[in-house]
Amino acid sequence: MRVLLLVLTLPSVAGLVANLASGNKVKVGRVTAGPIEISSLGCGTWSWGNKLLWDYDPSQDEEIYRAYRAVRDAGVTVFDTADSYGTLDLNGRAEILLGQFERRYQGEKSNGELQSSMFDFGSFLGKVGSTTKSNQQQVATKFAPYPWRITRGSLVQAAKESLKRLEQDKLCVAQLHWSTANYQPFQEGALWEGIADIYDAGLCEAVGFSNYGPLQLQKVSQRMKERDVPIAIAQVQYSLMTARNNEMLDSCDEAGCRLISYSPLCLGLLSGKYDLDNLPRPGNPRRQLFRELLPGAQPLLGTLKAVAKDVNKTPSQVAINWAICKGTVPIPGARNLAQAEENLGAVGWSLSKAAVEELDVASAGMSKKMIENIFQTR
Repeated sequence: MRVLLLVLTLPSVAGLVANLASGNKVKVGRVTAGPIEISSLGCGTWSWGNKLLWDYDPSQDEEIYRAYRAVRDAGVTVFDTADSYGTLDLNGRAEILLGQFERRYQGEKSNGELQSSMFDFGSFLGKVGSTTKSNQQQVATKFAPYPWRITRGSLVQAAKESLKRLEQDKLCVAQLHWSTANYQPFQEGALWEGIADIYDAGLCEAVGFSNYGPLQLQKVSQRMKERDVPIAIAQVQYSLMTARNNEMLDSCDEAGCRLISYSPLCLGLLSGKYDLDNLPRPGNPRRQLFRELLPGAQPLLGTLKAVAKDVNKTPSQVAINWAICKGTVPIPGARNLAQAEENLGAVGWSLSKAAVEELDVASAGMSKKMIENIFQTR
């Protein structure tokens, strides 16, 4: 009778059904990244809190959570974020949501395990609330080198503030968001020492560098070796629309870290959803950018669509899989369940060598590549 009452008070039978059904879905694999292991597909959170480019509104949080839950269920663990993500009064919003979402996700997961365990009392205690090392959330946050962050201690303080927003004790990866070498070189040394100090303080498992080009990555990796600080990742804008792709891969190999490809869909241009008659809304900076890039991108987009048809996938899924085939970990964003499921359709299969080469040729033949991030160094 007590068992019957316990089962009847469970949150929902639907949760149990969903929990059992999840085993049939594709699972994201694991790859090494310096001294750690991360999921072979990540999730970017740039749009979480960004009103200017992505029309964010707090009312979207529930839909964003559905996307988060879907990628977590599939095995995505690494989430790229930044202390600057979020527009104006929403600054730091992405980090806040990541912390909230993971706590909610673990709570729902525990409830689901509780329901299923009612039918197997022998595994009850072992299942409830269990989180293995391989499926723990891994936050890789970036610290902006604001003009006032001119001391190494300011970086350590930034890490503590990020952890406070996340309501967590330790970051997976602490990253410098960009290099100041091009415009304020005297600040660069303090930033390097500061990011290493974050590691020494036990606030992260490893460090990473964003928007550092091949040459600058070589320089900073040498300093990290001298400090005995492990580099897990380096990330740049990397897609079929970008240049210097092979240089970055070689530089990451030398530094012993994994290349993270951000904007693998080139801000959505490679999704196949846009043309000159269907551009982002007026006032969105992507509108003018796409107007300039789309004419020269037509041969590439045509090849992308043809390959997608051959493998029975979407252009977005092919573009992301291409980045995976190159040895990178793509971090496409997801603001709703449909986008999350679209991204997940890029894993569990691989393009043929011939298809990758066909896309490479089309990419190399473009007359106008995507503009580099203004903070990208050589």
